[in-house]
Amino acid sequence: MVSIDITYEGDLHTEAVHGPSKAKLSTDAPVDNHGRGESFSPTDLVATGLGCCMSTVMGILSMKRGYDITGMRVNVKKLMTPPPRRIARLEVSLVVPAEKAAALDATARADLEHEANHCPVRLSLLDAIEVPVTFRWGDA
Repeated sequence: MVSIDITYEGDLHTEAVHGPSKAKLSTDAPVDNHGRGESFSPTDLVATGLGCCMSTVMGILSMKRGYDITGMRVNVKKLMTPPPRRIARLEVSLVVPAEKAAALDATARADLEHEANHCPVRLSLLDAIEVPVTFRWGDA
């Protein structure tokens, strides 16, 4: 179990401290929800967690199989609903650089895609959140 300690600092800001590493991150409410948008919002962290988790599990599989996906880029676009606010959609785009993609056959690519789509964060999201995922094998 991982413990995360969070302090509400006022003015819609929080500071979170990751128990094991003591790493810190701050949040701020978004401009469209009474905040200043000076940092990640809590729902931004859900989108960030999804993209990072997909990358991480692909990296784990790559290490096990001797693939190299270094330089892969991930973009997550978060769309919110009107009030009551909730995440409606997280659009994910993963791009593996052309020189790395060229070394991956169809089976390797399918395995990496499967791994990304079954990462712990993705499996934790409710079906009420749409999560379209696009993989691009090469920079085009």
